[in-house]
Amino acid sequence: MYIAIDTSTEISSLALARDDSILAELTWHCRQNHTVQLLPALSNLLNQAGVSIGEAKGIIVARGPGSYNGLRVGLSTAKGLAISLGIPLAGISTLEAEAYQCRERNLPVCAVMNAGRGETATAIFESKGEGWTKIVAEHITSLEVLCTRINSPTVFCGEYVPAIMAELKNRLGDKALFISPARLLRRAGYLAELGIQRLRAGNNDDPVTLQPLYLRAPPITQPRPRP
Repeated sequence: MYIAIDTSTEISSLALARDDSILAELTWHCRQNHTVQLLPALSNLLNQAGVSIGEAKGIIVARGPGSYNGLRVGLSTAKGLAISLGIPLAGISTLEAEAYQCRERNLPVCAVMNAGRGETATAIFESKGEGWTKIVAEHITSLEVLCTRINSPTVFCGEYVPAIMAELKNRLGDKALFISPARLLRRAGYLAELGIQRLRAGNNDDPVTLQPLYLRAPPITQPRPRP
């Protein structure tokens, strides 16, 4: 059994996978309550699936980009489980997990996430035959600049898409393609599928050194001067 954990944004998701199938999956709006909700949700999911944590063969975690607090909670939980259980760990880009669940059209898939400050975090992937390739790495840009780089029909995905759909249509016309709103919700089942492929290939991460993919340095609060 493999455990997939995604706490990248206010939408969190967990999945349990075995023998190329999903045993159980849970996706919910946790807001900023990752710290108090993640472990109880995992415990409930294990109970519902009738499996124990000791059956896990590997841990898969979404490593960002995303919220600082959410990524810290997800990464620390995944690392703790991998170390305590002595099993391998794979960190997967959150944007890749979003794009992967929209890969069937054999077109470029652009995953977008709100990065704040009027910017977006984005990356572009493409499925060709049996292959899955990153063609533009994760980076932060403006929506205006992103649209200037779209030269062919591209599928846009991610929970941020509804907020920017009108602008994408206005700037890109028929080159901007969209999916069902239900598929904009990031699900850990797809994260599990990506991670299992990596773990089976022996491409696992060191739980000690794996770091979140922030793309932007966390804000540092300056100490207040003493009165």
